[in-house]
Amino acid sequence: MSEHTEAFVAHRNLLFTVAYEMLGSAADAEDVLQETWLRWAGVDINTVRDRRAYLVRITTRRALTRLRTLGRRKESYVGPWLPEPLLTTADVADDHELAEHVSMAMLLVLETLTPTERAVFVLRDVFDMEYAQIAKAVDKSPAAVRQIAHRARAHVAARRPRGTATQADTRDALAAFKQAIETGDPQRLLDVLAPNVVLLTDGGGIVQAALAPIVGAGTVARILGRITPTTELRPTHVNGYPALMISRDGALDTVIAARIDDGLIAGLYAVRNPEKLSRMERETALRR
Repeated sequence: MSEHTEAFVAHRNLLFTVAYEMLGSAADAEDVLQETWLRWAGVDINTVRDRRAYLVRITTRRALTRLRTLGRRKESYVGPWLPEPLLTTADVADDHELAEHVSMAMLLVLETLTPTERAVFVLRDVFDMEYAQIAKAVDKSPAAVRQIAHRARAHVAARRPRGTATQADTRDALAAFKQAIETGDPQRLLDVLAPNVVLLTDGGGIVQAALAPIVGAGTVARILGRITPTTELRPTHVNGYPALMISRDGALDTVIAARIDDGLIAGLYAVRNPEKLSRMERETALRR
C-alpha cells in the first residue's frame, strides 16, 4: 500500500466513529469517509507531522458541512428521527465510555447541540483531542474552543440520562421486556416499564410508526401489546449496548434500543425505517 492508503486504513475505524458520532447516520458517515479519502489523497504527506490529527481534521470539516445539510433534511422528516442503529462488535461494549457516547440515548442528546458544539464535544470528551487540534478542525481559536467545550459539556450534562446503566442492567431489563412480550402478559410488561417511559418510533414515512412520542407505561404497554406472537425477538448489541431485533417472516422489521433508569425501561427507541437497518447485517467496528 502507498503511505496515504496505509495511514487511512490504519485510522479508518476511528474516522468512521468520529463522523458517525457527529451525524448519527452510518450512510452519511461513509460518504464523509469517501470525501476524506479524496482530500487526503491529494495531501503532500511529507508535510504532515501528525497523520491521525490531520485525518480527523479533514473528517470533522466534511462532517460539519454534511451535518448542516442533515439538519434541513430532519426538518421535513416524517415522525421522530432516530439515529441509524449499528450492530457493534463486542469490544465496543467493553469500552464503557465509548459505548455510553455512541448509545442511542446519548446520540439524541447530541442532536440538541449546534454543529460546532457537537464537533467540539465529540473531539474533546470522546476522543480526548487537544484544544489546539480541535481549533484547527473547526476553524476557531483554542480559547474559543475551550468556551464552546464548556458550554457543550454543561448542555449535555443537563440532558443526559440521570444514571449510567450497566450492560447487565440493560440486558436484564430487556430480557424481562422480551419475556413479557412473548408471553403476552400485560402486568409483567408494566412491571418493567418506568411510569413515564417514552417510546419513539422511526418509520421515516416508509413504514407504519407513531408520528409523535408515546408517553406513559399504560399507553406504551398497549402499543407494545400489539406485537404478534409470531414475531421473533432476538437479543443483540446495538451501539454498544444490549438491544432487541424484531423479525417478521424471517426479515428484520424493527430494532429496539432502550434507556434504563433504576432498573426500569425509561426510554424505548424503535427504528423501523428500512433505509436505516442495513448496518444490522454486519458488525461495525468503532474505535477511539
